[in-house]
Amino acid sequence: MNIHDVNQGIKKYKKRKRIGRGPGSGHGKTSGRGHKGQGQLSGWTQAIVFETGGTPLVRRIPKRGFHNAHNRSVFTINLRSIDKVFNAGDEVTPASLKEKGLANGVYDEVKILSVGDVTKKLKVSAHRFSAAAKEKIEKAGGTVTVIPGPAPVVKGQKKK
Repeated sequence: MNIHDVNQGIKKYKKRKRIGRGPGSGHGKTSGRGHKGQGQLSGWTQAIVFETGGTPLVRRIPKRGFHNAHNRSVFTINLRSIDKVFNAGDEVTPASLKEKGLANGVYDEVKILSVGDVTKKLKVSAHRFSAAAKEKIEKAGGTVTVIPGPAPVVKGQKKK
């Protein structure tokens, strides 16, 4: 190999394969689909799990566990993080947590946990509190407000 051969033939864009354009193209007549069988038909695609006659992996592996579609995702945050970002007298809500960049992502409820200490008087509103977190906030002179969440879905009832 010579040094001038290293980048020979490398292009930014690969030309697309022009199929069904006559015998001279090399992809004429059957257009790369072969002769006979389902694969020759338009619109036909093979199942993504098909493994050429063998039992597919998805059927070989045992099924375990359960995924609760009605489960609420709970975002947890520690008092230590809240104390760093908020000033005395501030109101801490799920919206203000998002605004300050503490609660990112998709979630249904916010829970305040007791890791760390509160040194400021804060008005904290959330869906859930740990008992110790509630105690620490009130001990620092702050107030705790529980935001009511959506009513739980009882089996047999329809969501509103």
